[in-house]
Amino acid sequence: MARIVFIGAGSLGFTRGLVRDLLTFPLLTDATLVLMDVDPERLAFSKRAVQTIVKRGKYPAKVVATLDRKEALKGADAVICTILAGNVQVWRHDIEIPAKYGVDTNVGDTRGPSGIFRALRTIPVMLDICRDMEKLCPNAILLNYTNPMAMLCRAMQATTSIKVTGLCHSVQGTAEMLAKWIGASMDRVTYLCAGINHQAFYLKYEVDGKDAYPQIRDAMRKKKIYNEELVRNEMFLHLGYYVTESSGHNSEYNWWFRKRKDLIKKYCVTSTGWNPGEHAYILKGYLKREESWKKDTQDWFDKGAPFDLKRGHEYAAYIVNAWMGGEAFEFNGNVANTGLIPNLPQNACVEVPVVANRRGFNPLYVGPMPIELATLVHLSASVEEMAVAGALTGDPTLVCKAICYDPLTAAVLSLAEIKKMVAEMFAKNRPYLPQFKSVSL
Repeated sequence: MARIVFIGAGSLGFTRGLVRDLLTFPLLTDATLVLMDVDPERLAFSKRAVQTIVKRGKYPAKVVATLDRKEALKGADAVICTILAGNVQVWRHDIEIPAKYGVDTNVGDTRGPSGIFRALRTIPVMLDICRDMEKLCPNAILLNYTNPMAMLCRAMQATTSIKVTGLCHSVQGTAEMLAKWIGASMDRVTYLCAGINHQAFYLKYEVDGKDAYPQIRDAMRKKKIYNEELVRNEMFLHLGYYVTESSGHNSEYNWWFRKRKDLIKKYCVTSTGWNPGEHAYILKGYLKREESWKKDTQDWFDKGAPFDLKRGHEYAAYIVNAWMGGEAFEFNGNVANTGLIPNLPQNACVEVPVVANRRGFNPLYVGPMPIELATLVHLSASVEEMAVAGALTGDPTLVCKAICYDPLTAAVLSLAEIKKMVAEMFAKNRPYLPQFKSVSL
């Protein structure tokens, strides 16, 4: 009987979907599902939802809820992490301070000054989880869904013995989007996708074994399709390969789309609805959800908890099934670059094809990325390497240097302005950064 632990189980929608998927596998129907969160009210709602799924599916699974992380992790076979370190009133400054200096972001949870400070707050928590696992369930796998994905996984993979990988929806989601654009069913599609999280590219995208990029280019001649993903479509038309993560995210990761107001208006507002201003799109969404989640959740229960028990396409359930002895499963995961992509930094966290089985995570060799892609991706990976090194050593100057090389920040600010901005962000985050004994830039 598998023991599957959810750290951050108060992420109700996500936990609900993962539990549904897990219980559809015969190997996992009698699992012990352990829900852990620091918020008792969210945890109670989550337990109620999971119990509803178990009852409705007539599964022999057992549901346990606890506020005690160590108690949750005892004897775990698999751990799924969906935490947020600090609430929205903490991390909103990651977005609002850079915006004051002219660095306008849309999501701000992955890289750049916003993502880096989120990483600084979250890395200590993730390492504490891993240390608990080393004592209480050293052979368990850890599946991380928390952003900033690459920096968190890099820190864990560099300093702990836990078998950990990071999972993101963008690879399969974008593959399905492209297939829809060209009218192909996914059973006809094959692809090779590699890079780093949110900045991986389809090095091959084929339908019936033939290159489908010409069809994708033809599809983009339709205004509706071009406007659906303005930033990513522009990148594809100029760089020749399609990137995995959304236009909102990718508008932040380079020099081309958010450094001037006219560019923001042209690429980041028209036909997309993204907010280009100081309060980023995702920040507004989180603020709204913080205000309404209790009512929305109770409304769901009042309507009879409508929920389809048919298995979805989330990777985690397939991976846990493979780890517990079921069918091997190939997915794109975040692992250490042990020569997998030779022209990206050694040991940096890369996103490549991985096979999950009873041995754990088995990444596949990709080879060098095309130079036009590696130039951009290598820079982002190097920035992340500096930021993680700063987080692990408590060296604020490395954090500042990382942000100095961030493409969007460097396109907008001088070095002196960046230093001033970073000092302000450190001051606002001081209570949440115990690894930095002093902050002198």
